[in-house]
Amino acid sequence: MNHDLLSQAANQSRGLAIDAVHACSSGHLGLPLGCAEIGAVLWGDALQYQPGDPRWLNRDRFILSAGHGSMFLYSWLHLAGYDVTLDQIKAFRQLHSGTPGHPENFETAGVEATTGPLGQGVGNAVGFAISGQRAMARYNTADHKIFDHHVFALFGDGCMQEGIAAEASSLAGHAGLDNLILIYDCNDVTLDAMAEVTQSEDVGARYAAYGFDVTTIHGHDLDAVKKAIDDAKANDNGKPKLIIARTEIGRGIPEVAGTAKAHGEGGAKFAAEAREGLGLPADQPFFVSDEVRAFFADRQQQLTEAYQAWQQTFDAWSDANPGLAAELVTGLSGEIPADLLERIPTFPADGKVATRGAGGDVIQTVAAAVPTFLTGSADLFGSTKNYLKDAGDFSASDRLGRNIWFGIREHAMGAICNGIAYDGLFRPSGATFTVFADYLRPSIRLAALASLPVTYIFTHDSVGVGEDGPTHQPVETCSGLRVIPNLDVIRPGDAEETAAAFVAALERQDGPTALLLTRQNIPMLNDASVEKRREGTLRGGYVLRQETGDLKLILIATGSEVQHAVAAADQLGEGVRVVSMPCLERFDRQDADYREQILPAACTSRVAIEAGVTGLWWKYVGTEGRVVGIDSFGLSAPGDTVMAELGITADHLVEVARDCGAS
Repeated sequence: MNHDLLSQAANQSRGLAIDAVHACSSGHLGLPLGCAEIGAVLWGDALQYQPGDPRWLNRDRFILSAGHGSMFLYSWLHLAGYDVTLDQIKAFRQLHSGTPGHPENFETAGVEATTGPLGQGVGNAVGFAISGQRAMARYNTADHKIFDHHVFALFGDGCMQEGIAAEASSLAGHAGLDNLILIYDCNDVTLDAMAEVTQSEDVGARYAAYGFDVTTIHGHDLDAVKKAIDDAKANDNGKPKLIIARTEIGRGIPEVAGTAKAHGEGGAKFAAEAREGLGLPADQPFFVSDEVRAFFADRQQQLTEAYQAWQQTFDAWSDANPGLAAELVTGLSGEIPADLLERIPTFPADGKVATRGAGGDVIQTVAAAVPTFLTGSADLFGSTKNYLKDAGDFSASDRLGRNIWFGIREHAMGAICNGIAYDGLFRPSGATFTVFADYLRPSIRLAALASLPVTYIFTHDSVGVGEDGPTHQPVETCSGLRVIPNLDVIRPGDAEETAAAFVAALERQDGPTALLLTRQNIPMLNDASVEKRREGTLRGGYVLRQETGDLKLILIATGSEVQHAVAAADQLGEGVRVVSMPCLERFDRQDADYREQILPAACTSRVAIEAGVTGLWWKYVGTEGRVVGIDSFGLSAPGDTVMAELGITADHLVEVARDCGAS
């Protein structure tokens, strides 16, 4: 390890951060300056990476959980040779710069995860580590090892205080993820004040209790940083690693170093003085020396040689294991069998089944057809019905298990599923009750922002939950999920719509899908054929029952309320169309001709019904229509009683429809 050049690189990375934040008068300097030596050792010595192939399968994954310190990541990616140019760094936080305020995996080469909300990156790293462990177990052979990488996450006191980091770390220790290395930037400062104002715990003892190996080092000592990282990578003792790096926040700007003022851009106004103190040319902002560039050019050459050797191993592995190779390629592409929907058996036409139960059957076919599909539940497998039979449980003793027992850790489940999806080798899904979707909402939002193909299986989807009462009856949750951009929310109305809903989620490559399933049994919607129900669900909405005679009224329904629309149509007689609308987002993506075919503009007499808040339905019924819903919390009583008390019945729908002008 070249101490002199790595020290120079550390200070020059500090200079890049100072100048970038100074140029835009915005950003966070504390971490980029405080962790510069850590970055120097990582990219200058310890990490296994290939700038020319940022998604190389066997790269070490680095996640900056403390995403506000994004200039740390951009400066090191630039120095290491990734496609992050000096001009992009000069345009930090500006429109279309490629260097946004918080890291975004779809914007910048070398960024593994979209982080920013504190603690998310820790959860993502656990997901990456689970994916890595399963990849090693699934694809490595006695003759060829193609996966042996590590997962790093750098985080600070903000991440440490967020509950999601505790949830994810607890699970990581229990699962023995010894390919996971967390680096804690421990500088005794939070944004508002010194950390002692809000924390006094022994973090090392807590993580040791989780099952981590814990090491504390001086974070500005290159040798100490290198030894800690080398030891962590070499030690496959069945324990994840925590390196507590004691650092000085804002190091290099004496006016703010070691204080809460160093967290943000407060030190940027001292840019000229800081450059001088760091030994950087006073008249050359964004300075990188020829010697440092030459050092990283040599480093890239060494990394390229290792990369090429791995490629030879990978080619030999592919030739020797064509079945595994095909599975890996298919998993990376996200492809699913073109006939997946046809493979799912149809359900008895006279059946009456909860859509969670139907989902429990459908998911078995999905898992058999898509070997990279994984699922988990937040201690609710027995209720969410998504346990994969004969597929094993992922654990410290079984890395091939396809069922992940998340425990009562919904928020971590969301971030871990995101991490698995970021890694791209497997297709994750996670389950809990619909009302608890808000426990993982920040993770769902980030999955939508980052276009991750995660599937959420949310059961107990309405006040039909019944006796557990309003604390467990989601009235606003479905609509609350629908307003997240790029999230598909599918609420199927029977078992056949449920089959299509699962396929829709697996087909989708550019964002997450939430499946909202009933606890209570509901009848089959036999007014349309199985094929029409399945195809209509893929399109988001369809005509379940065609009107006889001239069209006078359209009833629109979703989920368990479609049955009431059908029953109401029976009472209302001719001229009534019933539209099943399991997914508003998919329906809205259809072309104008299809939407007009289903909801012709000429028919303004429309009533929508859903056992939830009414606000989003007005765009379909218009100013002359009506919405039957629940704009209050639920009640504790049997589910049918609650539905009736709150007006979610066919009879009430008929009353509203007649008030709307239906004869």
